[in-house]
Amino acid sequence: MTSITTTQDQVASLEADAIIVGWTADSTVAAHPLLSDEARETIAAGAELLDASSKAGKVTVVPGAGTEARRIVVVGIGSGSDADLRAAAGEASRQVGKKPSKVVVALPIASDTDAVAIAQGAVLGAYTFTDYKSDENAGTDTEWVVAGASEAAIERATILVQAAAGIRDLVNTPPLDLYPGSFAEVAEQLGAQVGAEVEVWDANRLATEGFGGILAVGMGSSRLPRLVKVAYKPEGATQTVALVGKGITFDTGGISLKPSKSMETMKSDMTGAATVLHAVIAAARAELPIAVTAWLCIAENMPSGTAQRPSDVIRIYGGQTVEVLNTDAEGRLVMADGLVKAREENPDVLLDVATLTGAQGVALGTRTSGVMGTAEIRDEIVARANEVDEAMWAMPLPEHLRESIDSKIADLQNIGDPQGGGMLSAGIFLREFVGDTPWAHLDIARPSYNEGKPWAENVAGSTGHSLRTLFRFLEERAQA
Repeated sequence: MTSITTTQDQVASLEADAIIVGWTADSTVAAHPLLSDEARETIAAGAELLDASSKAGKVTVVPGAGTEARRIVVVGIGSGSDADLRAAAGEASRQVGKKPSKVVVALPIASDTDAVAIAQGAVLGAYTFTDYKSDENAGTDTEWVVAGASEAAIERATILVQAAAGIRDLVNTPPLDLYPGSFAEVAEQLGAQVGAEVEVWDANRLATEGFGGILAVGMGSSRLPRLVKVAYKPEGATQTVALVGKGITFDTGGISLKPSKSMETMKSDMTGAATVLHAVIAAARAELPIAVTAWLCIAENMPSGTAQRPSDVIRIYGGQTVEVLNTDAEGRLVMADGLVKAREENPDVLLDVATLTGAQGVALGTRTSGVMGTAEIRDEIVARANEVDEAMWAMPLPEHLRESIDSKIADLQNIGDPQGGGMLSAGIFLREFVGDTPWAHLDIARPSYNEGKPWAENVAGSTGHSLRTLFRFLEERAQA
């Protein structure tokens, strides 16, 4: 099993497949208390011959001369900020050789925050999803040794890395095997591991209690929908946060069918639910003194003789009616149910996380999520995102777009202004179901799934984007 450890031994004396060191703008190996000047000079001589660069993440590999390692991975650390160290560790981790059993990371550490960022970058940058490889030895169990890190930093890094990797594993799993029922089972298993309370609504209970959004989206599939509640309630907690996650295990668009190319990544449409699930599990593992409840709104959006139709009117949990004009605008329907249900418990803060709109990527690109909602909570989320180096941008909810979701025959319709602003009108739709509860909506559609080349700690496929932000938000709230 991949693990994160630390050492206080001299790095050059450690047997390892690779040692990762930093390269500075002064064309020297970055100083580290566990890396002797002699070892740094030997490594620098080889790196200079290969024109090593100090640009964050730029990698040069040299032989392990002067150390007990097979190779030295020299990586530019840029300014030496947390963000640059995370990126450097991520890029370097993919150059440590095939199936390494032990890698020592000797990037400069000035604080526990640095150590956590380095560990995250290294382990997540080397992440691979091999569950469906025929080769039994396809996976790699690596010991990542962050030299000079404190035990507290290693513990924190382990919790965050496990959570991010857990999100990636769920999202990368094919929809043949990850569907509403199996997703609910995973939540039950994880909840049991940390002592969280888990409650599951099956299709019959959803129908009895009036969850019209989740049922409408899931009624076209033979694999029926679920609502899952995962609650961590430590003694003495004075604040409560509710997290609602979109869990569309596969999105065809329903009757409003997507083009085939657009379906190729739609196993990722349950990322929001995976993220809020692992945020609660991480909070429990870290024993944060705050009550956190995740609501997973899970359905498979399929076209069939039982699927919902454009022009159907459905009744969301709590009573509001919605005219469904486009069955591919389904995420907001399941989220509406979850938001109303979560609000019933009177949380201090309500957050929702969803791969909600293609418009998010049009507006902000592939690496920046949009955050909308109550101004105070929206800005708090963006501030926490900046602290942990996750790109998020505060977006408005323009009042002039509100009338675009008015329906002629129901309370609301599920699509807004066709002229643009789709991310914003979707946020306005969700706002209708949060009441007066302080709230923020995170649209993570593009940043949560990398369709391009690996960069920093982000490999191809699921990235785990927004987990760090949510965890940091919960930490700060717990201390308030």
